[in-house]
Amino acid sequence: MKITATRIPEVLLIEPDVLGDSRGFFMESWRKDKYAASGLDVEFVQDNHSRSGRGVLRGLHYQLNRPQGKLVRVVTGSVFDVAVDIRKRSPTFGHWVGMELSEENHCQLYVPPGFAHGFCVLSETADFLYKCTDFYAPGDEHGLAWNDPDIGIDWPGTDFVISGKDARNVLLRQLHDRLPVYGDMP
Repeated sequence: MKITATRIPEVLLIEPDVLGDSRGFFMESWRKDKYAASGLDVEFVQDNHSRSGRGVLRGLHYQLNRPQGKLVRVVTGSVFDVAVDIRKRSPTFGHWVGMELSEENHCQLYVPPGFAHGFCVLSETADFLYKCTDFYAPGDEHGLAWNDPDIGIDWPGTDFVISGKDARNVLLRQLHDRLPVYGDMP
């Protein structure tokens, strides 16, 4: 397994070892001791699975009082996955990192607590799996606008399918006083 820091050092790209032959492939998608030895020593408490069609854009989501770290991957299809640093006084506050995750590349992305997260589907459909370090808390769910001009995410495409809830997400500058402070995150 290869773990590489992205241009936001806490967001990690994970390239698992994939053993393949004419029958298909095998990979360990999570093994606590192996990931911990590679520097990702976290405890996951919840697994989620979503399926979306082409052009669906989900996010950018986060929880304030119960922030979630997420280990994300795609098992069918492909997505453009994005993490945005929303930790006040972080050296990378308001910066984003994005990459394609697909069934072909088997890559995973670790998005730590203190980041907003979202993705858009590039394939006809995509099955997206993610492990979370804290439970989903409906009353603590918040959203950052996917098209915030101050962040400037370079999403692939322009014709997205967005939920009514995500269409009402707010700009980062409107959230500043409520956001966690860099260094206060677990």
